[in-house]
Amino acid sequence: MNDTGFQKRSLFLIAYFIFALLPIYWMVNMSFKTNEEILSSFSLWPQHFTWDNYKLIFTDESWYSGYINSLIYVAINTVISITVALPAAYAFSRYSFLGDKHVFFWLLTNRMTPPAVFLLPFFQLYTTVGLMDTHLAVALAHLLFNVPLAVWILEGFMSGIPREIDETAYIDGYSFPRFFLTIFLPLIKAGVGVAAFFCFMFSWVELLLARTLTSVNAKPIVATMTRTVSASGMDWATLAAAGVLTIVPGAIVIWFVRHYIAKGFAMGRV
Repeated sequence: MNDTGFQKRSLFLIAYFIFALLPIYWMVNMSFKTNEEILSSFSLWPQHFTWDNYKLIFTDESWYSGYINSLIYVAINTVISITVALPAAYAFSRYSFLGDKHVFFWLLTNRMTPPAVFLLPFFQLYTTVGLMDTHLAVALAHLLFNVPLAVWILEGFMSGIPREIDETAYIDGYSFPRFFLTIFLPLIKAGVGVAAFFCFMFSWVELLLARTLTSVNAKPIVATMTRTVSASGMDWATLAAAGVLTIVPGAIVIWFVRHYIAKGFAMGRV
């Protein structure tokens, strides 16, 4: 009976992985084809293998600048989000104050709100202050969604650290900045890794705000990928190559924080 159940679970996992990886494989497969081959035939691998699609992306400024712009505002957003969320999460985990639970819930409601709701206010505000089409504009807009998420994740990790550690450090003469940076922060580095990962991923894949708040100088790769239609039709091959390259930064980040994410799941906070 146990062997039968194990075989069923194994078959289910195999089927799931095939189903999950098939779109990725098909995109990689298309990225090494020409548009003519994609539209004219159905094949599990390229019949006429070509690197031209990747060469176009790495040599055409309109393409590779999109990746650079995305990485810039994603990095800015992730750093600011974690920097702002750390003291806020510490306050929620260590102190009780009037309306603390209501404030915490209000932060989470911002994360639940669709980006389209804030699109018009951001557009009008940035147009007024001259932030339109800048990396900072997108980074600041994404803070509205990433800071609540980072606070929620970090608060869970911080609540798992005994308060006695704080008291002992103060008795030993540690100032708060010294205690927080040298003692407390290393204890929650797993939470920082998890929060940074989710902030990175949201900002990397978000399209609506990034596309609307930029036009030329800070246009992200997600906006570039939506503008591959020309008079000759959709450039499927180049779009597939761009999609493959878009997955790479996320995969690299996952590789570096995989242990922290596993710990976050173990603590029940992710």
